[in-house]
Amino acid sequence: MRLLRLIALLGLVAFLPNAQAQNFAPTRQVRIVVPFAAGGSADVLARITAQALSARWNQPVVIDNRLGAGGHVGAENVARSPGDGHTLLLGSIGIHAASSVYRNLAYNPLTELTPVTILAEFPNVIVVHPSVPAQNLLELVALARARPGEITFGSAGNATSTHMAGELFMLVTGLRLQHVPYRGSSQALNDLMAGNIQMMFENLPTIPPVARDGRVRALAITSAMRSPALPDVPTAAQAGVEGYVATAWFTIAAPASTPGPLLELINADLRAVLSNPAIRDRFVTLGATPVASALPEARAFLAEETTKWTRVVSAAGIRLD
Repeated sequence: MRLLRLIALLGLVAFLPNAQAQNFAPTRQVRIVVPFAAGGSADVLARITAQALSARWNQPVVIDNRLGAGGHVGAENVARSPGDGHTLLLGSIGIHAASSVYRNLAYNPLTELTPVTILAEFPNVIVVHPSVPAQNLLELVALARARPGEITFGSAGNATSTHMAGELFMLVTGLRLQHVPYRGSSQALNDLMAGNIQMMFENLPTIPPVARDGRVRALAITSAMRSPALPDVPTAAQAGVEGYVATAWFTIAAPASTPGPLLELINADLRAVLSNPAIRDRFVTLGATPVASALPEARAFLAEETTKWTRVVSAAGIRLD
């Protein structure tokens, strides 16, 4: 028994921050599963992060887009992977904080995944197709109130952050909108620009270029403060809807079987790459606020957000299986 304990202890020492290896040293390709479509906000942030980690680790860090079930297809794949640091997840509100919409998931994201860091946070933007006869948020509210259940809003999928932002908006305003889930925000945005749906609560990074050229009309930012990426767009409160704040956020998460010392090493590497001004500038240019929280803060944040969004799920009566 003493020998077994010594072997186990020596195995953990390799991961300790004060041991010889100060950084995670992957022995092969690292995979970051993005459970949403390529081209969306989550995918863009993941690719920037992967490129920076690849340079730091001297190993390829590849993006694996695995879509379905509001992100849970990809998340379950990560939860079932070995906890050796070579498989990570780009997590979201829908996976970590609003999973209660699903009663029959084949895995438990609250116990089978663990956060490594809160990667970034940014507001959503309430956008409409130019054909929608609403020039501001209050006009949109009046239109939706006059046509209950007729205004369609697209999202990246059931229980994703762009869906939950819409559910919270309906709770705050008392409106009834028709939700149209897609397999990723890029597909939803393409359909919005084509006029097949009427509005979205889309993550900010993808909106400035299509708003500037008139393919969508941005009515409000869903954070408490305006965004430098869209300085002329008011917050929801400034636009007349008090009490509505719904920021989106993404994590880097790992299988819950990952040893704590290894999580600390990967967390340290993520915080190091996100302290690079060039990387931070790329996030900010997209409209995202880099966070790169330490492990305790990441866990506390997820606990608070899970309480918040579980309340929304319960109040709205959302059930997806």
